[in-house]
Amino acid sequence: MYAAAPPAIAVVDSADAAQWQTFVQGTGWRVISPAASPAGIDQKVQAVATAVQEAIQKSEADPAHIYLAGRGDAAAAVFYTISRVPDLWAAAIAVGGSPQPAIETGRIFTANFGRVPVLWLSAGDGDEALAKQLKTAGLNLEWRTSNGATNASLVDWLKQHQRDEFPAEIDCETNAPVFARCYWVQMAKFDPNERNDVLASTRLKAGAGAMLDLGNFGFKTDDAGPGVLVATLPQHYSGPLKLQDRIVAIDGKPIENAAEYKRMIEKFTDEKPAVVTVQRGKDRIRIDTRIVIPRGDPPITARVQGKYDPEDKEILIISRTVTEMRVTVPPQWAQDSKLMWNGLTLEKIEAPGCWLLTVDKEILHAAKCPN
Repeated sequence: MYAAAPPAIAVVDSADAAQWQTFVQGTGWRVISPAASPAGIDQKVQAVATAVQEAIQKSEADPAHIYLAGRGDAAAAVFYTISRVPDLWAAAIAVGGSPQPAIETGRIFTANFGRVPVLWLSAGDGDEALAKQLKTAGLNLEWRTSNGATNASLVDWLKQHQRDEFPAEIDCETNAPVFARCYWVQMAKFDPNERNDVLASTRLKAGAGAMLDLGNFGFKTDDAGPGVLVATLPQHYSGPLKLQDRIVAIDGKPIENAAEYKRMIEKFTDEKPAVVTVQRGKDRIRIDTRIVIPRGDPPITARVQGKYDPEDKEILIISRTVTEMRVTVPPQWAQDSKLMWNGLTLEKIEAPGCWLLTVDKEILHAAKCPN
């Protein structure tokens, strides 16, 4: 039994809750899930964050030991949720599935995983290689094969991790003001003109976005092959493909199935001529085309880093694209500390509480937060 509130497993989708109830059986832990799961992934993330906060307020869950979890198709939601709401979780586990669908949203920021380790257990082809790529990119990720994993071993792994309400160092990035909370900093207003080249984006790119210049054809991602089955074509399509065609090779390299096609096309980073082989009934057809890379402006994001230096008693804030934020100073930092933002000293802190930082006509200001 726990003297205070117990640890908790949080799940993004209420339909995923039952299997995690089995997981926590006998541990004294509880499962937190939204009462209902909205259709959109961002709405699902907001719903589970609200459910977690309500459980904390009711003393039904220990805020230092709340873990995010997902299995199968819900595994991608684990990665997505951390990137959207990084400051609620002590750690996370994803069993099976793949983070790839989350990466393809263009909303995975590696900075948001700095304080949230993720254990991904899977046995799919290419999963270990993908995990290595993600770790190299900066994701706080541990990959293991799912073979032989037990509930007890997963619980033991989670127990090693604890959330700190006021960590001395924080780093978060977002592209949406609704997902702008970062531990003791709450970003409130953005302006893309407030650049800071010191802080680069940590967004994981889904790839160059390469595609065949054959028109916007659709295919089933789970098709077993051979090649890629052309399942849909736009209305009034005038390109060289026909429904039920199979794209079976690019530049003479055979395509085993849809998954292999995706891996092959993602490797292209530059536009170039290409020769596509199409199986149409009993006939094989050669199509001369191009690999094209759609061009577009990179998305605007905001990023904030915060650090408390106990030796110099300084609270250091560095931000990009942020023109207003709230900074909560805990009692242990509030004795004769200096609050600095982007290299300028704004205020001497004498007491704990909330400070509102703003930019007005390129001048930085600090004031106590309004009640």
